Amino acid sequence: MIIIVTGMPGSGKSKIVKEFERRGFPSVSMGDIVREETSKRGLELTKENVAKVSIRLRQELGENAVAKLTVEKVRGLLKESKAVVIDGVRSLDEVGTFRSAFPEEELVIIAVHTPPHTRFERLRARGRHDDPHTWEDFEERDWKELKFGIGNVIAMADYMVVNDSSREEYERKVQELVDRILAEH
Repeated sequence: MIIIVTGMPGSGKSKIVKEFERRGFPSVSMGDIVREETSKRGLELTKENVAKVSIRLRQELGENAVAKLTVEKVRGLLKESKAVVIDGVRSLDEVGTFRSAFPEEELVIIAVHTPPHTRFERLRARGRHDDPHTWEDFEERDWKELKFGIGNVIAMADYMVVNDSSREEYERKVQELVDRILAEH
């Protein structure tokens, strides 16, 4: 099974990924794939460089470039696990890449929705090099994500979790969701 976790930056995708990992399922972060590619190209890991490499990859390999680079990692992990979690799918082209690469695997999409102001505060607190520092940076990043097509992936999700409550309540929702998915699939 391929489990795709999608959602806008700062929505809480990593909690879902970590819950699957806690239960023994490996994961691949598409954002990490872009950061690795940025480093391979000899560029410093800045927000600007990562964004440029993300766009350049799509120009060089097509709209599903990051998914193409992710396929081999997923293939290797599927040899040792009955399910692999992919974090950060941003377009239906990428979903299609995984469907084509793994036709024998069931593909499940989980979307996380969190209100924008909550996501902005979380991203500022997280402090990763590519996180926005101002509301304008945050909006610009959201628009880029939406232009990639992430809204379409969210719309096609098999499961949706809303992350607008306390940390404890969200963790409970995530545990229940993972229980449900593992029971149904």
